[in-house]
Amino acid sequence: MHLRPIHFADAPFAYPDGHVARLAGGMQWFAAYEVIDGDTRRIVPVADVAQLGPRAATLHARVCAPRAPWVLGGRTLRFDQPQVAAILNVTPDSFSDGGAHVDDPAGAAAAGMAMAANGAAVIDVGGESTRPGAAPVWEEDEARRVAPAVERLARGGALVSVDTRKAAVMEAALAAGAGIVNDVSALLWDDRALELVARAGVPVILMHSPDPRAGGHGRPRYGNVVTEVFDWLEARVEAVVAAGVDRARIMVDPGIGFGKSLADNLALLGGLALFHGLGCPIMLGASRKRMIGALDNEAPVAERLGGSVALAVAGAQAGVQLLRVHDVRETVQALRVWRGLRDHALSAVS
Repeated sequence: MHLRPIHFADAPFAYPDGHVARLAGGMQWFAAYEVIDGDTRRIVPVADVAQLGPRAATLHARVCAPRAPWVLGGRTLRFDQPQVAAILNVTPDSFSDGGAHVDDPAGAAAAGMAMAANGAAVIDVGGESTRPGAAPVWEEDEARRVAPAVERLARGGALVSVDTRKAAVMEAALAAGAGIVNDVSALLWDDRALELVARAGVPVILMHSPDPRAGGHGRPRYGNVVTEVFDWLEARVEAVVAAGVDRARIMVDPGIGFGKSLADNLALLGGLALFHGLGCPIMLGASRKRMIGALDNEAPVAERLGGSVALAVAGAQAGVQLLRVHDVRETVQALRVWRGLRDHALSAVS
């Protein structure tokens, strides 16, 4: 069984007690679930969810539970409203901005601090491209790219995550001051990664891909991509918790564009609210991705700003807590307007 929150409510106080629920302690309320049970789907009011049995009760509790903030030294990352993680590549070949900051840690750090000044809550630093067909990078080379930029950013007061699947790079970045590990392989690519993260006690972002050890871009045929990605992430979260990582320190990412067709990506975006049933904060990384070009006459990467902002707002509407983006200032502005609309709706008198 899976539960997807639906029938979102602008004014929760207009409903009788118990007829709406708050989504993950955030700014959204909803009045019903789409209940997906095998091949059957039905709509059940929130007030009746207790009648659906223990699995539904567990999912409902996870959907509604506030997400505990991540306190990382002197910085706190809150999850009661959507935040932005800025993408900072220090690679020569990333699909969007590869080469802009390679071999230039001072320039990379300056760019990252500018993104923080524009409203990014996290700077996500990566030293290896994960685009389809990208050449693998030796871990020592990747660490040499990443660690100097991380050290400068952390020294400047930024909250830094490291985007890597390699334990040696995680170790170097954490030693340089990174506070979060963001792994597109969900700690499956490197056999040392899970133990390292558990021992370090740092938060981790687990992304779905169908073949994490092979690079994440296989193309399986999904029966229901939303529930299958949910099930994969649910199993992965449980495995990571069993290895000693606090569930409250895990974030999940459905992996838009990794081993998914356009139809798969659209289905995942439409079903994002279902992933709150994992009981973890959600990250959405759809910025400038190929699906935007596919929907807009093959618009090149540099001309995907509008689509990127639209997807970020769609994520906010679904209660996503962290939006991983290239275009920080524009996305932050869109989220501030969205937040203003939500504040007005929630403070309006019925």
